[in-house]
Amino acid sequence: MHNSQQHRRLGVRGWLIRSLKGLALLLGILLVAAGVLALIPPSTRSIPGEHAIAEIQTIMLGGFPQAVLLRGNDRRNPILLYVHGGPGASQMPIARTYSDELEKHFVVAHWDQRGAGASCAGVDWNSLSLDQLVNDNIELAEKLGQGRKIFIIGHSWGSLVGAWAVERRPDLFYAYVGTGQLVHRDRQEQISYDWVVEQAQGAGDTDALKELATIHPPYTTQAEFTLQRHWLGIYHGDVYQPEKEDALLSTEILGPEYSLATKIRYQDCFDKSREYLLQDRLNIDLLSKIHQFQVPIFFFLGRHDYNTPTALVEEWSAQLEAPHVEIVWFENAGHSLGIDSPEEFQMRLLEKLLPLVEE
Repeated sequence: MHNSQQHRRLGVRGWLIRSLKGLALLLGILLVAAGVLALIPPSTRSIPGEHAIAEIQTIMLGGFPQAVLLRGNDRRNPILLYVHGGPGASQMPIARTYSDELEKHFVVAHWDQRGAGASCAGVDWNSLSLDQLVNDNIELAEKLGQGRKIFIIGHSWGSLVGAWAVERRPDLFYAYVGTGQLVHRDRQEQISYDWVVEQAQGAGDTDALKELATIHPPYTTQAEFTLQRHWLGIYHGDVYQPEKEDALLSTEILGPEYSLATKIRYQDCFDKSREYLLQDRLNIDLLSKIHQFQVPIFFFLGRHDYNTPTALVEEWSAQLEAPHVEIVWFENAGHSLGIDSPEEFQMRLLEKLLPLVEE
């Protein structure tokens, strides 16, 4: 009996030793793999052709290095600059999922703004401001255009950055496209809040109503925005077809456009961008501040967008003076057209923008 117990103890001890050795080996392999991945530089899928361009450039803007993805079948085509939302919500790894057709006619530029994605490391957070990002945008347009005008698309927060860039330097741009367009923060948040409360009431969602009752616009903290946007997403007032967003998850995680280091710090940069730009985000009123543009203006609006409610865009567009002002509706989309309706988004951009290119 004594020998049997001793054998069992030895057997357990041997199993533990083997398990620990196996775990140490596995950890060693994982560390080596992480080390190898960390050495892989960012890249993007190549585009065949003598004049094609598919590269990630680092461009100094306002004295700070910022990443720009450039993709197009012909580098001689006009530039189409995409200004992402958030702030801090850069989209470089999924960019090509809603630009493959555009790349046949434009050089599509996806810029990671200061403090976002691949333009985050080493940023001075205390100097981050809307005005700084607008100045970065203007400098980028100058460098990309090299004496020629470019097209610009601003999405959500990027629609604020882009609109101000176009207002200040219309000579740099053929036209402006605003999607998920910000107009007036306080009124926008009231409409969005009332809508999601109405949806929760209709569904008898006591959990949602209980949480939403703890906040009320105008918001003063990021936590309030986050809570309301959570329930807005649940009721499809942000991304209208969430299954399409889910399908992009692997591309976001595995996309080669970001290094491992950028992927690891992405969320932290996103969170800090929103916090450090909070005051700029609380003071948005384009209705009273921008009354005219000197370039054609297009608003691409998702019919189901209650993140940036479209009624305010309609109101603003009705009072704007510009060579051309037009609203283009997307019936099966919400706040993010590139996710909900990528094919239609590209088709309508080609339809509206190509005729404007100067010969």
